[in-house]
Amino acid sequence: MDRADVDHWLRAYIEAWKSNDRDQIGALFSDDVTYRYHPFDEPIVGRKALVDSWLGEGDYDHDDDWAPDEKGTYEAAYRAVAVDGELAVATGTSTYFTEPGGAVREIFHNCFVMRFDSAGLCRDFTEWFMRRPS
Repeated sequence: MDRADVDHWLRAYIEAWKSNDRDQIGALFSDDVTYRYHPFDEPIVGRKALVDSWLGEGDYDHDDDWAPDEKGTYEAAYRAVAVDGELAVATGTSTYFTEPGGAVREIFHNCFVMRFDSAGLCRDFTEWFMRRPS
């Protein structure tokens, strides 16, 4: 993987998030992926479990008020900042709006630590994020 490969993957990640399409999400990850929404979480293991959790299904214990984001209420921009073989680090922002086309509600600064397999599928993903102060 190089930076261009990782940036391409990140664009596909954003599109999968926006689509909430099971196949589009799953196409990004290896069968045996480990995925953490927070660095201290036990990982979600396996593509099906990960896709289910993205869609608010399955056994992953989201916060009580968690649901998939409403279409049109968020945007994101991420870029690779370091790539060393299979290991990549990306940073960027996730912006949430009050409603589609509405005012900015909150912005998060993100850092993703990822490992990819030889086919360019993510096999390990950990997300770190902080809310921008008002």
